[in-house]
Amino acid sequence: MKSQSPSALLAEMDIQEWQLLHPERLQGYQQPEITLDASVKLLFVSPELPSGHYAEFLQKVLKAMKLDLNDCRHLYPNQVQQLASHSLQWLWFSNCTSQPLDNIKVITSPALSEIDGHNENRRQLWNQIQANA
Repeated sequence: MKSQSPSALLAEMDIQEWQLLHPERLQGYQQPEITLDASVKLLFVSPELPSGHYAEFLQKVLKAMKLDLNDCRHLYPNQVQQLASHSLQWLWFSNCTSQPLDNIKVITSPALSEIDGHNENRRQLWNQIQANA
């Protein structure tokens, strides 16, 4: 049996994008920088990628902030240190520790599942948005 390269195996499984879970374990490995389009105004940092109902809920919150999904990008918490050039106005840390960046409005919250349908958490999020607007 002929051995395949890792790239060929990933392509065969139709995996176009992947990320190392513990890149610090690989000697000499440098994580690639993440560059955001100028259109991205809000970075949603969370261990969970919003989908389904929670993506719709996120869209409603963004609309209240006068933003839409095209203005937003999701990153996992371990990717924030890879952030390079951006035109961000907002950083939203959901269900993770905040890592503020200079001159960017920061809001923190529990997971979206803990905000939707929970009035106290929703009120706290709204107060942070209003205080930074």
